[in-house]
Amino acid sequence: MANDTPQQRTKAPEQYLFGLLKTYRRPTFLHERFERLVALILSGAIGVIIIISLIQVIRTIFMMLVVGALDPLDHTVFQSVFGMIMTLLIAMGFLHSVVRMAVRNDSLIQAKTLLLIGLLALTRKFIILSPSETDPDKIAALAGATLALGAVYWLLRERDDRLQMRQDEEENSRTDTSI
Repeated sequence: MANDTPQQRTKAPEQYLFGLLKTYRRPTFLHERFERLVALILSGAIGVIIIISLIQVIRTIFMMLVVGALDPLDHTVFQSVFGMIMTLLIAMGFLHSVVRMAVRNDSLIQAKTLLLIGLLALTRKFIILSPSETDPDKIAALAGATLALGAVYWLLRERDDRLQMRQDEEENSRTDTSI
């Protein structure tokens, strides 16, 4: 690998696609094949839901523009529009994690990805939340959950950063000794 030229290290898109198809055929265990099949079906279903939801969001915003009800300074309009947009972002994040599981041979969805999806969901909740109609206890509980998810995400990222630094140091020491 160390003597490869940059042209040899980069793959053409069709080679990458064929590699993905080969990895799809690679699982030897029945449960791995089943996981892949379920992930592919889920990704198709989530993709259809995202497309339908996107059409609904565009239609709603267009209707608001035509009627003249799209006033970004109006709190309820802001809540509804950005609530719809955040829902789409959450669905796209979930789709990304399912596709990643299916394509990359990951048997489990990455914990960091799930934490980010959870943080997005909580952010959406804060956006659509009406402060005057919401109990302070509920707001405090949501804030605590957000803080906890953020702290766990930070800890996982720090761990991954340390592991990556160790791997880089080991790789550098191996290349230094081979020179």
